[in-house]
Amino acid sequence: MEGATAADALRNSLDLARHAERLGYTRYWVAEHHNMKGIASAATSVVIGHLAGGTAKIRVGAGGIMLPNHAPLVIAEQFGTLEALYPGRIDLGLGRAPGTDQLTVRALRRDFASADEFPQDVLELQALLGPVEEGQRIVAVPGADSRVPLWILGSSLYGAQLAAMLGLPYAFASHFAPNDLLPALAAYRGGFQPSAQQAKPYAMAGIHVYAADTDAEARRLFTSAQQQFTNMVRNRRGKLQPPIDDIDTYWTPPEKARASAMLKYALAGSRETIRGGLEEFVAATGADELMVVSAIYDHAARKRSYEILAAAAGL
Repeated sequence: MEGATAADALRNSLDLARHAERLGYTRYWVAEHHNMKGIASAATSVVIGHLAGGTAKIRVGAGGIMLPNHAPLVIAEQFGTLEALYPGRIDLGLGRAPGTDQLTVRALRRDFASADEFPQDVLELQALLGPVEEGQRIVAVPGADSRVPLWILGSSLYGAQLAAMLGLPYAFASHFAPNDLLPALAAYRGGFQPSAQQAKPYAMAGIHVYAADTDAEARRLFTSAQQQFTNMVRNRRGKLQPPIDDIDTYWTPPEKARASAMLKYALAGSRETIRGGLEEFVAATGADELMVVSAIYDHAARKRSYEILAAAAGL
């Protein structure tokens, strides 16, 4: 957020993870992004270790690792190490996008064509995390036979179809790319093939939640996210801004339309408002699990939002 450092963000992340654990949340994920001033989780596996080491039981994972940026062996070793340190608590979500811009992709010594190899890379990674086969010459140490659970992440039909084919759980990024949510879930469930990891489809959907004691205060907190998405429309990325009293003074009507479309699945309100919105979202999607994003500027207000959400969801 504006005025804070990466060290501040990492301290707040651990504090929030501990808070979420006390409240009964299932998992806490961080994402791989590079060359972005507002995101401090570029070294994703390091951040996961920091969060898992500071908590006791909540699952911690990647939402996700952008696999085209890495050799599968390296990710198997990193997450095998995390699983050895924090057994039964590590998740590995995998994405196909680079999580950055073209210039940074080159700085990562990768190229965009590597995304075409994503299905093969997932299979290679899965094998490296599985049992060692007779005659296998390359073994991830740690990693082999750790069976870290894999998820496929996506914002289109591609990831849904791949997750279904491989029999893996699927997480859809409807918190920023809502348009294909329902078709992707239908494609995933319709094409699902049981696997050793997953016997039946299991789908997660992303949603923004901004909860406060009153609807008015929640809507004000939400303006930080609205400014953030407006800046994305303007191709101007940066740190999260403080909330403002009147969002209509910030965006133009065309910007409002585009930003609001990306924020289609966002709830802002008191506990009762949030409860009703969650019920509608789950009824519409049939999601087995929700991944909540809350881009709230004030750390105490963000923690309070998760308290209200926990009460609304009956955790």
